[in-house]
Amino acid sequence: MSLPEIKFGTPRSPTWRERLDAYVHLVRLHKPIGIFLLMWPALWALWLAGDGHPPWGVVLIFIAGVVLMRSAGCAINDFADRDFDAHVARTNARPLAVGRITPAEAIGVFLVLSLVAFGLVLLLNWQTVALSVVAVSLAAIYPFMKRYTHVPQLFLGAAFGWAVPMAFMAIQETIPFWAWVLFVATVVWALIYDTEYAMVDREDDLKIGIKSTAILFGRHDRLIIGALQLLMLLMLAWVGLEAARGWAYFAGLGAAGGLSLYQQWLIRDQVPKHCFVAFLNNNYFGMAVFIGLLLDYLIHPAATG
Repeated sequence: MSLPEIKFGTPRSPTWRERLDAYVHLVRLHKPIGIFLLMWPALWALWLAGDGHPPWGVVLIFIAGVVLMRSAGCAINDFADRDFDAHVARTNARPLAVGRITPAEAIGVFLVLSLVAFGLVLLLNWQTVALSVVAVSLAAIYPFMKRYTHVPQLFLGAAFGWAVPMAFMAIQETIPFWAWVLFVATVVWALIYDTEYAMVDREDDLKIGIKSTAILFGRHDRLIIGALQLLMLLMLAWVGLEAARGWAYFAGLGAAGGLSLYQQWLIRDQVPKHCFVAFLNNNYFGMAVFIGLLLDYLIHPAATG
């Protein structure tokens, strides 16, 4: 009796919908948390720089820029981590890790999205255009820093917070000192939420040699995160005083402080899934600050920054 003949066909080419799905997952449009964490500081700065009435054209440019640059950042991040993601439980299904996207495609996506974002910035003044070059550089550099330093979150924070000086330059054509305090507060915020995020992957990162603040802080992670949360709230309070904000803004900070305590409760046992929930909760932190700021300008429309 002869064995049945086995036929080997050529691999099926992915459909356009499968290709689109791969690109959506590459730039994380299905997980918009990164967009929100980048957007809130931009909105804080726009409302403060515009004294509660930022030009809507500028607001729309910044919101579109946030979506584009966060998406570009995800593409270059996956390119940088292409040799590591397959070994981490949380990332082993990413398109580049499983071969749905090639490294060259990821670079192409980063370049195209960055160029579109730069095209939007060209609608603003030349000083803001010049600042945007720094933003793109930080977005490109950050993903590679986890190989060389235990504080790559500082580069992430600078990339996410650079919208603050850009917003002031776009509206006021100057950057007051307290706007730089707001920028530093945003960098500190990135240290907070990205450390919580890194706590999820700490065991995998230790095995494959990835550096992070979660590894650097070790068993003192909760204490250091708590100190950073307090520092950020104090800096945001200082910004509010310098911008002559009222009770509604500080009520928003109070709500944000309550959310910080909730995050501390979530990470109390350093359970990865709870640390991830704490990371996600930072969206509400940023929202609370913005709602307080928005309401404060509605209550006191004549206040000056």
